[in-house]
Amino acid sequence: MTELTFGWIAPVLSYVMACVGSALGLRCMVRALSATGRSRRHWLVNGAMAIGTGIWTMHFIAMMGFGVTGSEIRYDVPLTVLSLLVAIAVVGIGVFAVGYLASKTLAVLVGGAVAGLGVAAMHYIGMAAMRLSGNVSYDPGVVTLSVAIAVAAATAALWATLNIHGKAAAVGASLVMGVAVSAMHYTGMAAVSVEVHAGHSVTSGATPMQFVFPLTVVLGSYLFLTSAFVALSPGPQKELTT
Repeated sequence: MTELTFGWIAPVLSYVMACVGSALGLRCMVRALSATGRSRRHWLVNGAMAIGTGIWTMHFIAMMGFGVTGSEIRYDVPLTVLSLLVAIAVVGIGVFAVGYLASKTLAVLVGGAVAGLGVAAMHYIGMAAMRLSGNVSYDPGVVTLSVAIAVAAATAALWATLNIHGKAAAVGASLVMGVAVSAMHYTGMAAVSVEVHAGHSVTSGATPMQFVFPLTVVLGSYLFLTSAFVALSPGPQKELTT
């Protein structure tokens, strides 16, 4: 079996980005639940973008440390972009469910399930964008476990956001969500097997430094700048429905 390698710095940086995106997204959700009308929609959109961007950035930072002995790795650009859009869109469905469903229990269950599936969809579309000289296969049982981890932890993070108030709750929920994304990613990677084709070379796709790294830097900067904006913005205020 081909040897797969993982760097030690990438997991740390990727976890930090997952936590930053989750903290920002969950904070936006708290603001949304205290607002009405157009303001609520804006906060929910920002929350979906933060969480979706955070998990995408986490995934590809982690993939910077991933290597396959005997093959260079490149990425299909359209599929890579699609994975980002899917992450934002699917997580957005879960976020809006939390924002508008009257029942907290139903909101947490639906929102957690959809957000968790969004994390998993982003991961496996991102993996499908990977191009190398060989065949990639997955262990179905481990894949199922990775999806279950994402759904369970996303549900726990949303429950904490809705039911436990204060800074401690916000920090705890973001750490849980960060663990969810990271655990899902590395469990999913544990399902991967690669059979390298000797004598073949990768000719299509962009190298990580050509496309993935610059986009990751841009999205990471967006998360940190938006986090500062949200932290410095005035507290929640009730507004008239529009």
